[in-house]
Amino acid sequence: MVEKSVPHRRSPTGGVSSLAERVLELLASGQATTRTELAGLLGAAPSTVSLTVGQLVAHGLVAEHGTRSSTGGRPRKVLRLGGSDGFAVAAELGGRHAHVGVVLPGGGLTDVSTVPVATADGPEAALPGLARTLEALAEQHGRELLRGVGLCLPGPVDVMSGLVTLPARMPGWNRFPVRAWLEDQFGVPAAIENDANCMAVGEHSVQPAERRQSITVKTGSGIGAGVIADGRLYRGGTGAAGEITHVRVEAGDTPCSCGNTGCLETVASGAALVRILRERGLAVESTEDVVRLASDADPEATRAVRQAGRYLGMVLSANVNFFNPDAVYLGGLLSTLEPFVAAVRSQLYEGCHPLVTQHLVIERTSLGADAGLVGAGQFALQRALANALQAVTGGVAPATHP
Repeated sequence: MVEKSVPHRRSPTGGVSSLAERVLELLASGQATTRTELAGLLGAAPSTVSLTVGQLVAHGLVAEHGTRSSTGGRPRKVLRLGGSDGFAVAAELGGRHAHVGVVLPGGGLTDVSTVPVATADGPEAALPGLARTLEALAEQHGRELLRGVGLCLPGPVDVMSGLVTLPARMPGWNRFPVRAWLEDQFGVPAAIENDANCMAVGEHSVQPAERRQSITVKTGSGIGAGVIADGRLYRGGTGAAGEITHVRVEAGDTPCSCGNTGCLETVASGAALVRILRERGLAVESTEDVVRLASDADPEATRAVRQAGRYLGMVLSANVNFFNPDAVYLGGLLSTLEPFVAAVRSQLYEGCHPLVTQHLVIERTSLGADAGLVGAGQFALQRALANALQAVTGGVAPATHP
């Protein structure tokens, strides 16, 4: 799964455009609905935020919608995106299926379903059927209101160019222009992103505003992590932030796709568990089979799942000690298993300094399997907003990562 994506370079637009981008992001994700909340999250002067909001209102990108009472002051005007009756369609691509749905401004999600997709047959075979499914969703909600299309992928993504790059489990997808294909198909802005980053952004959008730093780990056939720093997705210098899957552990010498041996992915991922259990004589073909056996209290499966959780917890301990996040969220198929989650949590408490774990939240993603969809939709809506902002300011389109 999840080598990380090449980062969007920040645009040279500054001043009001840069702040306007952040205002739109926070309103789109639902993290803020008033000028006061925006000022608090942005760390900006209320007068500066009010000026920026006023300009966005004048351009029709933001609208005032009623008031909300506040303690000790006058009612505050509630803000929403202009034309916020629009929506995005989104999909999270897996090995044999895709999770699809409709994402609304503010993070609402509806019409969620799972459809078969032949990812391993390459993009020319997989994308047309997926596009027909998303097109049908758009027609149900009013095609003229479609603002964007979001797709999260189980492999590395070059966000700048909209390409998939050297994916380990996606034959035929390397350097395929997925974003351009989607935009030609739908005629609206499209966003593609790594699935762990989508999950991190989606989960962050529904968590309490005070949780500004978090690590979200997706544990399925592979392992990946998304990092939220100061309320925003952190990509790092080359887009590899959160790349824990190739951290080497002291267990085993199984070769990894990166060329090394003993990487976390070779001992703790769903694919690794399938291999380990087959070596022990169990009839397993997929991560779903591992989860089924462990859910039925099969001793070998449960033992293997617990050990995988310990290995993940060991690797996360170093990252949590260094980063000191407010929360660690666990998502993906393996996170549905209590023995796995308990082992990760136990290892974090054992391996981290007490000051680091004193207020640390360690829990499953509250959005469950839908977190990636919400994130993909947010990326798509944000890209559409960036294009609209460019149109009204006449500048270079701002970066489009919430």
